[in-house]
Amino acid sequence: MKHISSSQNPYIKSLVQLQDKAKNRKNSQSFLIEGQREIMLALKGNFKLKTLLYCEELISLQTINEIGARESDTEFIKIDKEVYQKLAYRDTTEGVLAVAESKSNRLEDLKLSKKPLILVAEAPEKPGNIGALLRTADAANIDAVIIVNPKTDIYNPNVIRSSVGCIFTIPVATATTSEAIAYLNSKNIAIYAAILQEAAPYYLQDYNDATAIVVGTEATGLTDEWRIASAQNIIIPMEGVIDSMNVSVAASILLFEAKRQRFLKNSFF
Repeated sequence: MKHISSSQNPYIKSLVQLQDKAKNRKNSQSFLIEGQREIMLALKGNFKLKTLLYCEELISLQTINEIGARESDTEFIKIDKEVYQKLAYRDTTEGVLAVAESKSNRLEDLKLSKKPLILVAEAPEKPGNIGALLRTADAANIDAVIIVNPKTDIYNPNVIRSSVGCIFTIPVATATTSEAIAYLNSKNIAIYAAILQEAAPYYLQDYNDATAIVVGTEATGLTDEWRIASAQNIIIPMEGVIDSMNVSVAASILLFEAKRQRFLKNSFF
């Protein structure tokens, strides 16, 4: 089994670049995952692991073998604690990292149910917001998340960390605004855009059929393309002093209203 003891090792330096630079992730079609839970979720989501790196001072070889049992062609590399700390983002570490292959994240690869519920987020910038949106999507167990005009690549380590691995549990696609609208229209999925203009309270709408809930950033909201394409623009009535809320909070309110309606319909019909 290969053993790397120096943080100056060229391969370790390349992994640091993989962590830090979206260009390197794109060019190599790979990214780094830190932590046992996240790696197990990636495996559950059918991500292919190229390499498992582990520090025996922090995790046992038996546990590593259990993690990698499903991946017969995964390379195992033992690394010293100094090397692990060079790569690890978290203060509390579990002693294991993985290099995984990226997925295509194309719209046409999404597998949807008969009446899907989809979250669309336009131009999210902060990895923390993307991660929170993915956690919300996982909690609501929706069909898919479409990230439109992303400002941060979805395999950014801060997205993976803030999503607590939910990037692997929910189908995710990336697209331009026009591509996403054309895709939703082609699937006869009704668009409900969270936007102020020509909007009605969100709780007055019916989300029982195929539905896409579309949210924008707190700072700029959604572009006019969504206002025009929307079956109905929706708002969350605000009764306080401020007139906006965090995008992940807004998405939670809207998605769980859709889930509530679907639960009630399935319970009584």
